[in-house]
Amino acid sequence: MAEKEHAISPARITRISEEVRSVCPRFNAEAFTREVVADLPDLELKARIARTSEALRAHLPGTAAEAVDILLRSLPATPEAAGITNGSGLHIYSPHGDFVARYCRRYEDLEHALTALARFTRYFTAENAVRQFLSDFPEETLKAVNNWAHDSDYRVRRLASESTRPRLPGSIRVRLESNTALPVLDQLYADSSRYVTTSVANHLHDIAEDDLDLVLDTLGRWKAVCRVRQTDLDFIARQALRTRLKNGDDAAYGFLGYPSNPPVRLTPIRLEHNQVRIGDTLSFAADLTASAAAKLRVNYVISSPTKTAKRRVKVYVLKTTAIAAGQTIALSKRHSLRSTATVALMPGSYTLELQVNGRKFGVEEFQVLAA
Repeated sequence: MAEKEHAISPARITRISEEVRSVCPRFNAEAFTREVVADLPDLELKARIARTSEALRAHLPGTAAEAVDILLRSLPATPEAAGITNGSGLHIYSPHGDFVARYCRRYEDLEHALTALARFTRYFTAENAVRQFLSDFPEETLKAVNNWAHDSDYRVRRLASESTRPRLPGSIRVRLESNTALPVLDQLYADSSRYVTTSVANHLHDIAEDDLDLVLDTLGRWKAVCRVRQTDLDFIARQALRTRLKNGDDAAYGFLGYPSNPPVRLTPIRLEHNQVRIGDTLSFAADLTASAAAKLRVNYVISSPTKTAKRRVKVYVLKTTAIAAGQTIALSKRHSLRSTATVALMPGSYTLELQVNGRKFGVEEFQVLAA
């Protein structure tokens, strides 16, 4: 079942209507369900969420703020009681946060709206809705965000980091300075929940696209105060710097302890076949020998043709390891050459390149034929 059909389905619309009617007998559950379900087949996921919240507004009595109170009362007693077993929640509750952003984004409703979003995020993550308030009321919303960073619920703490990300995927851009949320990240990088620290790492990753020095300074500060185990800080740093590492940035490699000029030599890349078809597997190997001990990150890079003159370049991690002087490591990989929902592979000339700590070590060309 496609994501949109499973996430906001007729069965889930019916469940929303039943939960709302259980606390608001005036709510016309039948009309709400009938109207929304009739429109679902033609709508993508975001439009399904919007259509549901629009219908809730049409059928819930009272002001928008009073309607939010009804939605809050309609929630099951706990996320677990709602059947939620992960951090992000169930899409059945995504219209609730959308409702707040659409109909309560007024100064007079601000405190009530933000309090509601902190509650709704326990049932479905509400960062997209919060970003609407950050855009319209940045100062007031940031005060709430800073409070959320100290909340007892890890989902609310994660909301503090996720909602303020500079480049949150699939969401509006919020014009905040890169360092605006650093006090939040300073609080959360040592969080006990990996769900939270992953958000912190992704937040730093967004910042690193524009200001690598700020990210390295922040990671350096955290390393100096020793609030977390080195392994946990290494996780955040690797995630935060992942794109910079793929781009071969010396400063990113240096922070993680990788020498920019690795003391290694590689044999030529050995391809199992110089011609493969779309849908088949590209198999390759090479041997790496070190002349001195070093920490290594080996990437492989595939360059492929596109419908335009511009080539598609994708970087993949092959191996991370520490190597001793004189040691030889056998490198090998089987890489599936399959099209995906977002990338359609084309026949033509491809190249395969190996990189060690961002440095290029040999390129081989191969041909990809139609399936």
